[in-house]
Amino acid sequence: QVQLVESGGDLVQPGGSLKLSCAASGFSFIFSNHVMSWYRQAPGKEREFVASITSSGDSADYADSVKGRFGISRDMRKNTMYLQMNSLKPEDTAMYYCRADVRNVYWGQGTQVTVSS
Repeated sequence: QVQLVESGGDLVQPGGSLKLSCAASGFSFIFSNHVMSWYRQAPGKEREFVASITSSGDSADYADSVKGRFGISRDMRKNTMYLQMNSLKPEDTAMYYCRADVRNVYWGQGTQVTVSS
């Protein structure tokens, strides 16, 4: 059974940085074809795409709103995906979710990121 567990969310001041983690179990980054993604949902808004990376690691995609500030990466041996977030803005405040597309679509429970002074 695929499980995704996010961590790393926190309260941070504007201009600060955070690194989110998504620990995946139930499938292997090394041996499975998959796409790993980050989404976010702010209060009163729909869930939106943030970033994704393919199983080969040769293709990463970002929402325009985070390009140049966020970076997606993976540790293949730890089966963990990361989202490095720099130059954070108040509008980045949201619950951040990890998503795995591997045969089916799976979601984590989310980790809260709050950007405020």
